[in-house]
Amino acid sequence: MTYCVGLLLNKGIVLLSDTRTNAGVDNIATYRKTFLFEEPGERVIAILTAGSLSVTQTTIARLQAAIDAPEEGRSILTADTMLEVAEIVGETLSNVSSNISEKMSRMKQSATASMIVAGQRKGGEMRLFMLYPEGNFIEATPDTPYLQIGEHKYGKPILDRVVTSETSLSDAKKAVLLSMDSTLRSNLSVGMPLDLTVLLRDSCKVDESIRIEAGDEVFNAMSDAWSQALRDGFTAIDI
Repeated sequence: MTYCVGLLLNKGIVLLSDTRTNAGVDNIATYRKTFLFEEPGERVIAILTAGSLSVTQTTIARLQAAIDAPEEGRSILTADTMLEVAEIVGETLSNVSSNISEKMSRMKQSATASMIVAGQRKGGEMRLFMLYPEGNFIEATPDTPYLQIGEHKYGKPILDRVVTSETSLSDAKKAVLLSMDSTLRSNLSVGMPLDLTVLLRDSCKVDESIRIEAGDEVFNAMSDAWSQALRDGFTAIDI
């Protein structure tokens, strides 16, 4: 399993994913879950993936193949709007999911995946979508400025409490990292390293892309400080 989260803010988009793939206690591996596509200054698209690795890898491969052969049809880098990008990714995800699930059903197994799609094209709005295996999607709004896929329940409370569309990018990065820290502590199917991405509004490029490895001093210090703050807050409450 995995955990991915995206925040849509007034200043830009902040995205975070882990890299663990768990096919059993004796089969744990690391695979990138964040995929970035850009024409700097013209458009930028980020796709985060969770679920069956066979579905997500095939979907990304087909999206890349369409980019590499634009004469054969539309691609996410030729779409006129981010809505059309979400439709292209959703259609591809749905087709791949159906194809693989049909094969898996013969062995009474299933394979599904979900995705977060984020980005902006020059002259267009910055948008953030969550795509379901069937290809349909929902969009982040000022009322609900974040979206999660994968093992999201452990990291949701801090986002509910602190994140709004007015949140600064620095606080947003702190929020998603603490959200991930809570998930790492509570679910062994989510693991390091982490991929953090920041897209500034109207820059139409990848402004920050960082790999956070296990043992990272800054991340560990933040995790320890958060744990201490929670203990102090708990102790301070009288009933």
